[in-house]
Amino acid sequence: MNTPYLLKSIQASIKAGAAILEIYNKNEDFGIEYKADDSPLTRADKQSHEIIVSFLNAFNIPVLSEEGRNVPYEERKTWDRLWIVDPLDGTKEFIKRNDEFTVNIALVENNKPIMGVIYIPVKNTLYYASQDIGAYKIEDNKLIDLISKETESGSRTVSLNRIMDGSVRLSVKQSVGPTYTIVGSRSHSTPELEAFVKDKKKEYDNVEFVSAGSSLKFCLVAEGRADIYPRLGPTMEWDTAAGQVIAENAGASVIRHDTNGPLTYNKPDLLNPWFIILLPHIDAVS
Repeated sequence: MNTPYLLKSIQASIKAGAAILEIYNKNEDFGIEYKADDSPLTRADKQSHEIIVSFLNAFNIPVLSEEGRNVPYEERKTWDRLWIVDPLDGTKEFIKRNDEFTVNIALVENNKPIMGVIYIPVKNTLYYASQDIGAYKIEDNKLIDLISKETESGSRTVSLNRIMDGSVRLSVKQSVGPTYTIVGSRSHSTPELEAFVKDKKKEYDNVEFVSAGSSLKFCLVAEGRADIYPRLGPTMEWDTAAGQVIAENAGASVIRHDTNGPLTYNKPDLLNPWFIILLPHIDAVS
């Protein structure tokens, strides 16, 4: 059972999300810097990273975080189990103040994500999944606030069973609906994605394209609100690990665009290949 890991990840994500919101809601700049790849970095990214690592350090499991140190593969290749974390997924959305950013925490074992948490701070909504229990969503503000308060006080009365009782089990739809819904990146569109959508409009009578930021796209498929999420552009492992667990345990498939094989983690190069997330009734594409 992954219970201790999942509980700690849930606590960490909510605590980190509160710190992000505190910065987000202040009428001041975010202390924006730019990394070597020109991607933005804010005070919220850094603070969230520090909070999450402080929680995960309770376990003797290494942490690979977007905002952590650059760990050489020679060191990482010895890790059979590791945390993969994006402390603030959707920094561009955060800077734009469009609310579409998340906290992502995943546990990876033997190159496969086995447990994941995605928290949406602005909506106070939590998604979580593990191979041994399935995928769930919490929209109960009282429950999330209770977890937050007990995390602050150090109390341990909120069990995983209590959390699951206040959650909704995610299970994707198994049949084609009246509309073929494609979800794609709000800030990272590509010509290949545009061509994909155009082709589907020729194939299906009713096609809707929905834009979303950060790992929200995984959540939309996991809830059955989108049929497919084609990511025909670059992502890193910390962008996808938590979302993959949630989507897969809700019944969706996550496959490489080039081979239809699985996405793997803790690779020598942390850049993901293009991939597609799709519901069971959707044909795989190569």
